[in-house]
Order: sequence, then structure tokens, then C-alpha cells
Amino acid sequence: MNISHHFDDATLMAYSAGTLPEGMALLVACHLHWCPHCRDRVEVTNSVGGALLDRLEPAALDDNALDSLLARLDEPEQEFASPEHSRSEPAGDSELPAPLAQLLGAPMDELPWKRIGYGVRQIDLELKGPGAARLLRISPGVSVPHHTHGGNELTLILKGSYNDELGRFCRGDVADLDGDVEHQPLVDTDEDCICLIATDAPLKFSGLMGRLVQPFIGL
Repeated sequence: MNISHHFDDATLMAYSAGTLPEGMALLVACHLHWCPHCRDRVEVTNSVGGALLDRLEPAALDDNALDSLLARLDEPEQEFASPEHSRSEPAGDSELPAPLAQLLGAPMDELPWKRIGYGVRQIDLELKGPGAARLLRISPGVSVPHHTHGGNELTLILKGSYNDELGRFCRGDVADLDGDVEHQPLVDTDEDCICLIATDAPLKFSGLMGRLVQPFIGL
């Protein structure tokens, strides 16, 4: 896979710090599954975060801190996925990055896509926390209405490709955008373009068509 577009440093720092909304953290994890370059960068940001923690002054514990810790020992154990296991044996669609395949549990063609306009379908992943995370499926030759962003938008291309004012984005590429960017993605191949999109604020569509579809897209 030839990946040309990657995350900003600030996004990877936020991912290492655990401050991204759930949808954005999922999208970053999906790109990392495919991109060795960004995995190397995350190792650096993790090291930076560890060094900063080492420089913090110790904080005093509450008087009941020990009792709280002992009480948690009686809580049911939780099972956590092994990164090595999930990378080699993803659930669902093996063509998807493992974190998303495990969440969906089914191939993309078997998912309940909802039409939201001509040539555009979506699935709301309904994740917790602020913002939204969706799968967007756009037919060949169709474009998303011209828009900018009220906050940040991350897009990961899962299948196909699109062109916009920033260049051409293919499978594995990410668009890491903020409120200063205005664009209109256009699918430029003869297959559907399927994207994972995560936002922390609604998009701002321009023009009459964009304002008409805003309530249906909900991004």
C-alpha cells in the first residue's frame, strides 16, 4: 500500500496523550494498522509523553487511595485485545484495518447503508463522546457538497479514491483538516469511495445544495 497523506504532529500527540474523541482515536488506530511511517512517529510521541510525565512533580494521594485500590481488586476482570492478535486475525472484513473490522463485525457490502442523497450513503457508528464517526460511501463521479469545518475533521480512505483542492487521496491516505480548510471531494475512479470520517464539530456546507443536505448528512 502506497500511503502519501499522513496525520499532523498535533493529532498524533493528542492520540498518544489519550485526548482525542473516541471516533478520532478509532480512525487514527485504523491508519496506524496500515501505515508503518505513522507507527514510528507514534513511538516518538509516546516517548515524548513519557518524558514529560517523568518531569511532573509527584501529587499527594487522598487518604482513602489505598482503600479505593483494594476495592477495585474485587471488580470483574476485563479482556483486552492483543495488538498482535488483532493485526493478524481481524474479525469481519479482512480488507479493513483490524480496529474497524472488529467494531463492524461484517463485510462492508453487508452493512445497513443509509442513503442520504444522490450517490451517497452512510453508516453512523454511534460512538460515545463528543463529535461523530461515520462511514461514507460515495458513488463514482459524485462529489460531497462544498464545505468547511466548524472544528477538526479526519478522513481515512478505506476503498477507492477522491480528488479535492488538497490533492488525490487513495486507500490508506488520511486528510487531517481544521476550520481553515474548504474543499469538495470528488470520487475519481469507477468504484465507490468508502471513507471513515470523524469530526469533533458539525461541518459547514456552502451553497443551497449543501444547506439542503446538512440535516440528512448530520456531519
